[in-house]
Amino acid sequence: MLTTPLPLRIGLRYARARRHQFLVSFISWVSLGGVCLGVAALITILSVMNGFEGELRTRLLALTAHATLPAAADAVQLAALAGRARQQPGVVAAQPFVEVQGLAGAGAELAGFTLRGIGTTDADTERALAAAMQVGTLATLVPGSRRIVLGRALAVQLGVVAGDPLTVLLPRASASGDLEPRIGSFTVAGTFEIGLADHDAVLAVAAFADVVELAGAAAPAGVRVFYADPFDAPRRTASLAAALGAGGASDWTSEHAAYFRAIRLEKTMMSVILLLIVAVAAFNIVASLVMLVNEKSGDIAILRTLGLSRSGVVGTFLVQGTVIGWAGVSAGVALGVTLALHAGAVAARLEQVFGFTIFDADVFYLTTIPSELRVADVVLVAAAALVVTLLATLYPARRAAATAPAEALRYE
Repeated sequence: MLTTPLPLRIGLRYARARRHQFLVSFISWVSLGGVCLGVAALITILSVMNGFEGELRTRLLALTAHATLPAAADAVQLAALAGRARQQPGVVAAQPFVEVQGLAGAGAELAGFTLRGIGTTDADTERALAAAMQVGTLATLVPGSRRIVLGRALAVQLGVVAGDPLTVLLPRASASGDLEPRIGSFTVAGTFEIGLADHDAVLAVAAFADVVELAGAAAPAGVRVFYADPFDAPRRTASLAAALGAGGASDWTSEHAAYFRAIRLEKTMMSVILLLIVAVAAFNIVASLVMLVNEKSGDIAILRTLGLSRSGVVGTFLVQGTVIGWAGVSAGVALGVTLALHAGAVAARLEQVFGFTIFDADVFYLTTIPSELRVADVVLVAAAALVVTLLATLYPARRAAATAPAEALRYE
């Protein structure tokens, strides 16, 4: 028959007995609540930041190639390179592009912008790009049509709508190396909006041949590659470039590394700050256990006299502190997971009750709070909180073990 170890039995008894220890009990409940709130807040915030990261990634990939292979702005060579790229494993689409910086003008309005010329070499690629750009079709961007699709913010800045003329000025290097600006006219075919200023406020798209004709054959060009799984880009791009003999290849994770590095830094700092809540609660655990040690010094002395070892005393108070920590962490995980899974609904309810708006639709692209709960985050937060609360019990437990039985019983 299994018997419960004595330190565990005594520790659990101390954890339950609170009738004559109001202050100790109150501090213990405050500690439990602090651990619970800290863990719940940390899980919720990390999930919301994961949601924002996922939203950013989705918007970036709406108009960003998964990989880019630089090459000369020659339509025939680029078409051949794109065709070879589509034969490689994991590649679902590849299309030539050229990209230059310039000025766009409409009436008295001028704006700096990036003009990207794309060549849709097959129907599947055209449909994929049209869906990403949210313009319905790219059929209007045929070579020679001089039609252009603008980011919505850029179109608003220039004050143009579909059907309006647009003047484009691009720098072009002469044979002597001097810059000779080239001016051309385009017709606005439509707009796109993906929710990122780097695209909506500066990017315009036209047919590959029209851009090359205006910018010249020396303009930066290459092939844009799309994989079945965008997250395969870092692994596949190097081998793809080697197979095609294309140097200087890059993938979307490196081109937009600053975005995700900033989010990771924010998540790290937020985690540290919120973990301090758990640390404060841990100090309360220390205080409650130290007070309990002082109150139970006579009991400790009697137990030591009856043969309970120092390690047994340490185990007794470790059990009590661990019970508080585990209870707080368990409640915090349950609350945090619930809030993370229903963050949008909770925010909407708070807006309705208190009459405020978190994300104004006139200012922000997002109108709801995104949330992405990850099991790894929950496990990491729970483990960190348990370690912090366990460490908080060490000092009171060691202090209890150092109680001298003779000294304690003298004043009983």
